Order: sequence, then C-alpha cells, then structure tokens
Amino acid sequence: MFRRDDPNPFEEEEVNPFSKGSEPASRSRLPPLASEPMGFGNKLDATVDIPLDNMDDPKKRGKELASWEADLKRREKDIKRREDAISRAGVPLDDKNWPPFFPIIHHDIANEIPIHAQRLQYLAFASWLGIVFCLSWNFLAIIVCWIKGGGVKIFFLASIYALLGVPLSYVLWYRPLYRAMRTDSALKFGWFFMFYLLHIGFCIFAAIAPPIIFHGKSLTGILAAIDTFSDHVLVGIFYLIGFGLFCLETLLSLWVLQKIYMYFRGNK
Repeated sequence: MFRRDDPNPFEEEEVNPFSKGSEPASRSRLPPLASEPMGFGNKLDATVDIPLDNMDDPKKRGKELASWEADLKRREKDIKRREDAISRAGVPLDDKNWPPFFPIIHHDIANEIPIHAQRLQYLAFASWLGIVFCLSWNFLAIIVCWIKGGGVKIFFLASIYALLGVPLSYVLWYRPLYRAMRTDSALKFGWFFMFYLLHIGFCIFAAIAPPIIFHGKSLTGILAAIDTFSDHVLVGIFYLIGFGLFCLETLLSLWVLQKIYMYFRGNK
C-alpha cells in the first residue's frame, strides 16, 4: 500500500501564473545548458591564414614607373602643343576624331555646339552623310553599267563626282555651318547658305540626270534609269535606287535649309 504522504506521480501540479513568488529552482524541469569553453583548442575555432608574401617584384615596379613617366611626358607635350597653338593662332587646335576607326576630321557636336543648336547640327550632319552615300552608290551603279558595256567615260565622271564631291561638300558648306553654330558668325552662315543652295541644285540635277553629259548616264537619275532599263534590267534597278536616294537627299536638304534659316533669323 502507498503511503498517504508519498506524492502521486500522475498528479498534475497546479501553478498560479499570477503569483508573485518565483517557483523554486528545484521544480524547474528544464536542465541548464552546459556552457562549452570557447578558446584555443576548440573544434569550432577558425583558422586565419595571413599571407606573408608582401614583397613586390622590382622589375614589375620599375616597368610601371617607366610607363607612368612616359604617359606624363606625353601629356605635358600635348598641353604644350595646345598652348603653342593658342599663342600662335588665338584658337585651340582641333584634333581629328571622326570617324573613330580612321580619324580624318574634327567633329564633336555634343561638346562644342550649344545645346539648343545641336539638333539642327545633327540634321545637317545627316544631310552631309546623305550626299556621301548618294555619291558612293552612284559610283557603284556606274561600275555596274560600265561592266555591262556602258563605256569608260562615265566611270571616270562618277569617280570625279565621288572624289571631289565628298571633300568639297564638307569644306564648302558643312564645316562653315559647324563653325557658325559654334561661334554664331553671320559671315559663316552666309557662306553656308550660298554653297548649300549649290548642293541642293546638284542633288536635283542628279535626280533628273538630263542627257547633257554623255547622255546623262554618269548620274543615277530618273532619265538615265529609264534609258538603261531597255538594255539591262539590273543596271536599271541600280539607277532607280540611286534616283530614290538623290530624291531623299534633296528633300532632307530643303528641310535642313528651312530649319537653319529660321534659326539664323531668330538669332539676329
């Protein structure tokens, strides 16, 4: 028989959660966590490798210093060259930076043209690239016509158009406009308007290609395209494409002329 004083193992102990006194430590059923010593010799210690190779290669260091010195001398020479150019001419020297793969001209609209005039300058630049492409296509079409028996004279004329037209268009009207936009010079604007009108006249003449010089076949105009279609269809297709390019260039040039003239009148 059990004694009356023996505790019942199945009896639930009533605990008052609102009692102020704390429960005796002997009745705590959670055993205390054993603390593990943390320090050297423990399995959880991390090993830190400190590199001891702090010595620089003297040859590599010398090469870097020589490269820095050469770059510094190059910069000093460039600055001196610019200062000499300013002292001689009073204007900074324009470095050739376009096209990037083979720089032959100086062209930096984003940094040299005022923000309000950059859009017009880009349109004029597109017009100049347009005449370059038109003359290049004209040269290609004349080569095809020459191969099909068109004669060597039209080939030489097309070569003259391309070799002279591209640099002259840049020198006579695009570069003056670029400098006029940069310096707001009325004289350069007038120079641009005069030669740009000649440029538009040439584009109209090339788009028509009247039979004046060697029956007009040295230019890919509409009359030359109709004439060549009867002999060779392939040559006629090349001429028709050239006619379309010259028409687009004419329309773009007229639009650019109108925009720049309005800009010029607005700045006066």
